[in-house]
Amino acid sequence: MLSKPLPRLLPSLALLLPLALALATSCQSNTPETDTAASGSQPAGAAPDSAGTKFLSKPLIKDIYTADPSAHVFDGKIYIYPSHDIEAGMPENDNGDHFAMRDYHVLSMDSIGGKVTDHGVALDIKDVAWAGRQMWAPDAAFKNDTYYLYFPAKDKQDVFRIGVATSTSPTGPFKAQPQPIEGSMSIDPAIFTDTNGGSYLYVGGIWGGQLQRWRTGQYDASNPKEQEPADNEVAPGPRVARMSSDMLRFAEPMKEVKILDQDGKPLLAGDKSRRFFEGAWVHKHNGTYYLSYSTGDTHLLVYATSTSPYGPFTYQGIIMNPVQGWTTHHSIIEQQGKWYIFYHDTELSGKTWLRNIKVAELPRNADGSFGTITP
Repeated sequence: MLSKPLPRLLPSLALLLPLALALATSCQSNTPETDTAASGSQPAGAAPDSAGTKFLSKPLIKDIYTADPSAHVFDGKIYIYPSHDIEAGMPENDNGDHFAMRDYHVLSMDSIGGKVTDHGVALDIKDVAWAGRQMWAPDAAFKNDTYYLYFPAKDKQDVFRIGVATSTSPTGPFKAQPQPIEGSMSIDPAIFTDTNGGSYLYVGGIWGGQLQRWRTGQYDASNPKEQEPADNEVAPGPRVARMSSDMLRFAEPMKEVKILDQDGKPLLAGDKSRRFFEGAWVHKHNGTYYLSYSTGDTHLLVYATSTSPYGPFTYQGIIMNPVQGWTTHHSIIEQQGKWYIFYHDTELSGKTWLRNIKVAELPRNADGSFGTITP
């Protein structure tokens, strides 16, 4: 969920941004649950699209800015765990400091296209003892009659860690554990529970997500903020660890997930249209594990497949072409025999750090492969 300054956008993508941008004020909200229709009012200061851009879907809510939607079906109902974007008044930089989010809201809907309910603040950074700043993209799971919220935040030393909070309700409020998960790192936690009941946590994001600083297994503070391996070196992959039975700890050290091309060779760092950048999501279909993720600076959502939750995963293709805006982050669910992708863009604000979540049907072929959609 990292952003880069607008001048470094690919030229073709930059042309997609609205021609007229309005100043956006803070949209921090601590309101209790509210019902929001897709045609509801926009956040204060939001600019309607003025470039004639046509969008595949409309924002799910418009009274706060949301991004990085992790969607799950719990007891037949859809719950969405997004980031909550705010106008922090900070200049954009390569490290993503202007993404200064401070809390999480939980959204719900009975079905795709139905009314969306915002259940208010589920967890605030002031209630996370170890956290310093920047509550980025979360995810959630249900197990042991408990709902678990996994979230990244920078600790007091400005190192991203993964925390976990619990609740008896899918909408919270959530109570955070006093310390981050031991051995955790980086950003974008994605929790996957297999058909045999085992649960796995995937994490990782390069650049401001700091994954490149963990190449030796220890955090390297001296590594330049954007330093990746050389183009001819193997690209860093996300990390994965099986969770303990109580879902609060790792049952094993984190392992790197390898992503290969069709010839079985690891993707290289220079292969920027296929290599992992951030935003991993894992689901299982007909015995096959699907790893989907963002390519970051080439703005694609792509996927790879494996016979094991640990990988290696073999690259298969593009799920979604670039959205309006710099970042792209998603989740995939099945409901009533159809597949859907939740994602975000910047239709409401035209600003890369003030995003809005959306959902669209995701075409799936009989062999399990995905078609490519243009948002």
